[in-house]
Amino acid sequence: MLFRGTMPKFAPGGRRPMSPGNRAGLGAALVLLAVVSAVELVDGPSAHFVGLLAAVPFVAAVFAAWQMVVGVGVLATVVGAVFVGAAGTDDVAGLVNLMGIILATGVAAAGATIRERQADRIAELLRLAAVAQQAVLRPIGPQVGSLAIAGRYISATAAADIGGDLYEALNTPYGVRIIIGDVRGKGLDAVRLASIVLGSYRHVAYERADIKSIVADLDRAVARSVGDEDFVTAALVEERGGTLTIVNCGHPAPLLLRRGQVIPLEPPAPAPPLGFMPEVKARVERLEPGDRLLLFTDGLGEARREGEFFPTADRAWRLLGHGTVGDGLASLETALHDWVYGRLEDDIALVLLEYAGPDGGAAVSVPSWEVGAAGS
Repeated sequence: MLFRGTMPKFAPGGRRPMSPGNRAGLGAALVLLAVVSAVELVDGPSAHFVGLLAAVPFVAAVFAAWQMVVGVGVLATVVGAVFVGAAGTDDVAGLVNLMGIILATGVAAAGATIRERQADRIAELLRLAAVAQQAVLRPIGPQVGSLAIAGRYISATAAADIGGDLYEALNTPYGVRIIIGDVRGKGLDAVRLASIVLGSYRHVAYERADIKSIVADLDRAVARSVGDEDFVTAALVEERGGTLTIVNCGHPAPLLLRRGQVIPLEPPAPAPPLGFMPEVKARVERLEPGDRLLLFTDGLGEARREGEFFPTADRAWRLLGHGTVGDGLASLETALHDWVYGRLEDDIALVLLEYAGPDGGAAVSVPSWEVGAAGS
């Protein structure tokens, strides 16, 4: 992707290389021109098939730039004129066909111009989407506290709409705290709400001792910023002293990868998304060295081909259990694109973390609110 201020590359000799689209359009148009010319030559001196040359600029316009379309149209007109001239000056039908080729060239060039402008607009939207996502989502990892961690954002290929998926990992006085969430809807409104949630989280994660209080703060921030039908699903994770605490607000359950097994960490009780005043109950797990945890948005669960969903739980250990956490996410993304034939319908946010075990330092006490939290 070219950003403003970058210089396009040129071929040796100062000539700009022909784009793949121009090559495809020119090649298809020349093939059609050659076929029509061959048929005309076989047919004899009468110009019976010259009118077919009007299709040549239209074929070029499917892929090529308007300048290339005009060039191909001029060439088709010249070839047609040669056949009409050979047929005799009184061939009125041939002259009409020539006028048709000229008219077709103009129409095809106009169509190519419109196509190019739409393509430029989509490219600009994609660039702006990437910039907006980079402004909202900061890189995380490779190490946050006692956790190796990696994040990945996979943009949908079905449209240029900006998604509202979000994630963040912070090393706070209360342990490593992670959030992953998904804003309802798409577009700039979704990015705006995602930025509000992340901005609030980056503040209250350092201020609130109880992770449930963070949920309440985020819920108020969402409620102040959206309408009655807007919401944000989210899962909040805290690791401290090898104890994992998870609260879930209508979000897909994280997957715990342990010794070849994949364990969905479902919440003790369901809770609505942020914006609907969720009353959350925490799930507490004791981590073991080598445990990995996958957090993801619902775009992963909805990825499918021919009606069959991507088997995340069945393939999670094989894809995510090797190498670094970054390697695991790269493998998952590759397998996902293969599954959907490179076409995703929704954005996906992924966070993979690994607990290496105690670092040998002083033991960190388990927060008092986590004791018995699973049954609260």
